[in-house]
Amino acid sequence: MSAPVATIALPRLLRVGPGAADELGDVLSSLDLARPLVVTDAFLSGNGTAERVVAGLTARGITATVFDRTRPDPTTSSIAAAVDTLTAGDFDCVVGLGGGSPMDTAKAVALLGTTGRPMREYAAPTVTDTPALPLIAIPTTAGSGSECTRFTIITDDSGDTDEKMLCAGLAFLPTAALVDPLLTMGMPARLTADTGVDALTHAVEAYVSRKASPFTDGLALTAMEGIARSLRTAYSHPGDHEARSTMMLASTQAGMAFSNASVALVHGMSRPIGAHFHVAHGLSNAMLMPAVTEWSVPAATARYADCARAMRLVGDGGSDEAAAAALVRELHTLNADLAVPGPAEHGLDLVRWEQMVPTMARQALASGSPANNPLVPGQDAIEQLYRSLVP
Repeated sequence: MSAPVATIALPRLLRVGPGAADELGDVLSSLDLARPLVVTDAFLSGNGTAERVVAGLTARGITATVFDRTRPDPTTSSIAAAVDTLTAGDFDCVVGLGGGSPMDTAKAVALLGTTGRPMREYAAPTVTDTPALPLIAIPTTAGSGSECTRFTIITDDSGDTDEKMLCAGLAFLPTAALVDPLLTMGMPARLTADTGVDALTHAVEAYVSRKASPFTDGLALTAMEGIARSLRTAYSHPGDHEARSTMMLASTQAGMAFSNASVALVHGMSRPIGAHFHVAHGLSNAMLMPAVTEWSVPAATARYADCARAMRLVGDGGSDEAAAAALVRELHTLNADLAVPGPAEHGLDLVRWEQMVPTMARQALASGSPANNPLVPGQDAIEQLYRSLVP
């Protein structure tokens, strides 16, 4: 029997390579756009990155406005000011400049600025394909892959749940992406590690997802190989251009893979940790990845073995069981090499952690991502996995 039809959605235009960010003006002109709102954060505004992008547009006669008040882990209240800026001006597009949080904000703003509806209405399981303002994505970290995904994550802080809402659909897919590894050269070690493991998680989860397809498989496996080869080098030698370029490309490939195959249990469990304990998304993924993978292996041993072989952890011979075990060992070793802390080492309140476990498990299940996992968990299994992360 033939495989089911896979639905694939990608940005209309990708420019990849050193200096790609300098081509924003050319890309806007090619799309007949001329009035961008640049959504970024205070760090990129302060270090001159946003100024450089705007200067390139000014040289082409394009006037841009910069909104630089995005916050980490954007919330329904934090995006409101950006939406107000958009609706008060005469903008024909949004440029997202930054890591995952500015990108998530930009995606939300491009949609909410055209609909005026609350973000809660777009939370999973809703899928939103409503047209939004054109969005051009310029990532500055090698990890989220958000520049080519149809997802955004916004925390609902309107009540007392602090739920990290996964919002999906073509409305959140950038029109174009400029993937420039030069923008990642200044990333500190902790950010390099966390975003790098985030990209690896995207690739592995896309490959083992129940929604995987031959199209996404190729992207995911290629991304895994690049990350396995380059992440430690980028972490320990931040000025290594080859490692940075490989990581940036792999992050984009992994993003294209999971955007079309979906993520699974790691991401479902990661979002509540970020919402309730304000742990960076990539770091919470890294905390979870070894334990969740080991728990999931029995349901897709051959697929996890493929991951190990793509990462050159084992040769082509040998059993799938041995290869999958090598993958689990490598995930533990990688966390050690990148100094990834557990919840206790990160200073989280372990009493509150235990109190929040049932709520986090419910929110993880509600996101829908765990249903894509090879081994689909129930509430009890997710609670047990959360508890396994603390002594």
